Amino acid sequence: MCTVKDDEAAECSGRRDYSCPVTQIDVLQLIDEVETAWIPLADGRRLAARLFLPKTCWSRPAPVVLEYIPYRRRDGTRQGDEAMHRWFAAHGYACARVDIAGMGDSDGSIDDEYVQREQDDGLEVIAWLGRQPWSSGAVGIIGISWGGFNGLQIAARRPPALRAVISLCSTTDRFHGDAHFTGGCLNEENLEWGGCFFTMSGFPPDPAIVGHDRWREMWRHRLEQATLHPADWLEHQRRDDFWRHGSVIEDYAAIQVPVLAVSGWADGYTGTVFDLVEGLGGHTRGIVGPWGHKYPHDGVPGPAIGFLQEASRWWDRWLAGDPSIASDPSIAGDPSSADGAGEARVMVVDSAVDDDPVMRLYLQQSHRPMSHIADRSGSWIGFNSWSPHSRTATEFRLREGLLEEVALMGDQSPSVTAAHRTVSSPQTTGLAGGQWCAYGQGKIAPELALDQREDDAGSLVYDSSVLERAVHIVGRAQVALRVAADKPAAFIAVRLCDVHPDGSVERLSYGILNLCHRDSHEFPQHLEPGTFYDVAVTLKPIAQTLPAGHRLRLSLSTSYWPMIWPSPDAATVKFDEAYCHVIVPTPTDFVALAGDVFGPAETAQPGGITEVREGSESRQGIRDLGAQRTDFVAERDDGVYRIDDIGTEVSFTRRRASSIVDHEPLSATASYASTATFRRGDWDVRVESEIVMTCDAEVFYLHGRLATFDNGELFIERHFDRVVARDYL
Repeated sequence: MCTVKDDEAAECSGRRDYSCPVTQIDVLQLIDEVETAWIPLADGRRLAARLFLPKTCWSRPAPVVLEYIPYRRRDGTRQGDEAMHRWFAAHGYACARVDIAGMGDSDGSIDDEYVQREQDDGLEVIAWLGRQPWSSGAVGIIGISWGGFNGLQIAARRPPALRAVISLCSTTDRFHGDAHFTGGCLNEENLEWGGCFFTMSGFPPDPAIVGHDRWREMWRHRLEQATLHPADWLEHQRRDDFWRHGSVIEDYAAIQVPVLAVSGWADGYTGTVFDLVEGLGGHTRGIVGPWGHKYPHDGVPGPAIGFLQEASRWWDRWLAGDPSIASDPSIAGDPSSADGAGEARVMVVDSAVDDDPVMRLYLQQSHRPMSHIADRSGSWIGFNSWSPHSRTATEFRLREGLLEEVALMGDQSPSVTAAHRTVSSPQTTGLAGGQWCAYGQGKIAPELALDQREDDAGSLVYDSSVLERAVHIVGRAQVALRVAADKPAAFIAVRLCDVHPDGSVERLSYGILNLCHRDSHEFPQHLEPGTFYDVAVTLKPIAQTLPAGHRLRLSLSTSYWPMIWPSPDAATVKFDEAYCHVIVPTPTDFVALAGDVFGPAETAQPGGITEVREGSESRQGIRDLGAQRTDFVAERDDGVYRIDDIGTEVSFTRRRASSIVDHEPLSATASYASTATFRRGDWDVRVESEIVMTCDAEVFYLHGRLATFDNGELFIERHFDRVVARDYL
């Protein structure tokens, strides 16, 4: 139902927007479906699951694919579940879409993200799936975002039946790589995603599933357990045990099953693919396309790919049963040509995934900056090995507005003539930065970074000479800076950009660093004003070609609003250019892959929906010249739609607003508000939420309201007030 954090909720609304061509196949004759199967847990709770089973599994048990998320399998992710899991079932895999405890129709309470109990329940779920008579005993986990996170976390617990993982748009480090903090700075998503999660904690179970005699009791329990998640997360502003829990980067060796890691260049979690390939090695494979936070068969910006076919290859390799049977190509049928008996395709063990490149990356072509791009020109490239330290790179030094290539200088020692340059950016620097994570692509939401000239006006900029030949940038750029600030707390935003011949500026990548976190996210320290420090900023990975005639630009600012909450004081930061440089990865050891390497996007035909009221979306920047205040407002209305086969009408709206006054970082405010409804017959519920966040120099103030209505009458209303001390932030 919510618009953030997970594509498979579309975005949690259950609706799927096909902006790119996708073939939908009717496979219902090949599969059986169980609307609700109850998975019993040792403590007496039950988790609700929807099963998609190949008809052949009753005589020939099948491997199982699990998706384990909180987004209401019955009326939240229903269409996306059907499109994917029906397809897998028709291709020989039993699928279970399970609601996490306290969400959808499952017993219990949600508590928080990725808690120990969630993992423990997941272990029981996998064991249960492995014991079913229709199961071969081999289980794989697939998931995007939340499901990608807990797939890795559960894999680290090593359940015996788990054989492989496909993790999309996930993270290995919950502090630095998730939606809460970026480079030690507070990310806007802490409030927006937290507000969405706060709203979902007030969603009721469906009385048609849990019973008309107990659904209100379950609903009341959920509301009594609800907490103000953004404030809970804000209590942990450094990388402490709270964030180490569930961060698989703590012990990569704990994961001993093959992992296929997938993301997109417009996603907020792109770096995780590189982290997993570098950290796990072995049978790990990485794929990064041009997409936002979406499954690649729905990928926007396009081109979308035949991801389900690719996932099936992964399952075929790691979950398949008897190789002597499955490796015989004469018995591998096409499900579209199966007879009326519903003969699903036999799994093929020798699927050649071991021969796939370790990394398959979409090398994007330069594109004039736009708020939304339907299709991104480019081509697929592959790397047969990947290490962050073995790539060819080009080094540039910063010199009075210029990026000078080190090889052209012939001298790698610091220049005695290098200047000191300073910047104190306007608080609104960053308005052209787009969304930290592009969730709504496909609804043509203007979430991508805009022309960077506006943000460059408040930044220090360094330009290379005009490129005489095309340059391929692939990987993570590393920026080394020597800085001094006039305040004890400050941050820097670093952007790597493509300057087009017409003067427009396309952002390629960026990185953020809270200078108090310069040495450690665990043990931050204030700056000594006026003292120089050597700091390093790693930029988000990218694969893009800069054509001849373009220039490379590095931009430095002390603000990046509204994505990043401002520092308490408007700091001025000085850069000692003699010790500032950037290393740009420009590898040549890749191979060009065939344009049809993944095949066309394909899904099963999902169930129908009826649009009752059309939705809308907008993102606006509003400038009050007299008050010198800037407001940023993003609104989304998913309209009202009816899920035809269960008759439930669903709606969801949300509004995020941020405001700041010029030169007054303590004027920053942010709010999130949303309303959701579920209606069917005499079941009519509404959930309203609102969170407002402000600050002063010492603390953050958060006020939350969660109100629920049953047939128009107030059911339960709760208010939350929290004061959280600033901790080097």
